[in-house]
Amino acid sequence: MPAQAKPTSEVLILDAAQAVFLERGLTGARMQEIADRAGINKAMLHYYFRSKEKLFEVVVSRAIGGAMPQLFELLESEADLFAKIYQVSSFYLDFISRNTFLPLFIVDGINRNPQFFFASVVQTNQPRLQRFFQQVEEAVAAGRIRPISGLQLLINIVSLIVFPFLAKPLYQVAAGFSEEAFAAEMARRRAEVPDLVINGLQLGI
Repeated sequence: MPAQAKPTSEVLILDAAQAVFLERGLTGARMQEIADRAGINKAMLHYYFRSKEKLFEVVVSRAIGGAMPQLFELLESEADLFAKIYQVSSFYLDFISRNTFLPLFIVDGINRNPQFFFASVVQTNQPRLQRFFQQVEEAVAAGRIRPISGLQLLINIVSLIVFPFLAKPLYQVAAGFSEEAFAAEMARRRAEVPDLVINGLQLGI
């Protein structure tokens, strides 16, 4: 059986940085701790990434870039609109559950450097939303759902998924959730979110 290839120094750095940023945030993170966790010296860390801010940006881009193409494929598929809402909700919830650091990272990144976020994340992963928006328009015109724009519908889905992760510390304190209990509640939202969205679309129809 062939030996597995060892992670490159850059991958080790990014994995270590992700862990440190998650624990301490951008402000509290230190390049020396990232270097120590990656098993390299600080000089090598600066060779790959000249600043903590640049490293933070790459960590965020790596996480988002791995999921956006798949998400856009789902949105542009020929699946029925309601089936698509379930598919997108399930995919996005699974993605955020595997990358719980990401919502806070994105908010921090947008507030700190919105130009970077647009250039590195949005332009690099060109949104493909036309088919989804068209399906929403067609469903409204056919009287299948109440009047709503495709953008508003997408915002509703994403917000219902992302906000619980942003407010995770509050929920854990208020409800006494352990990590396992929180994860179980989020798993239930795989059906809860699309059910809520679709029921809302059919109100008054």
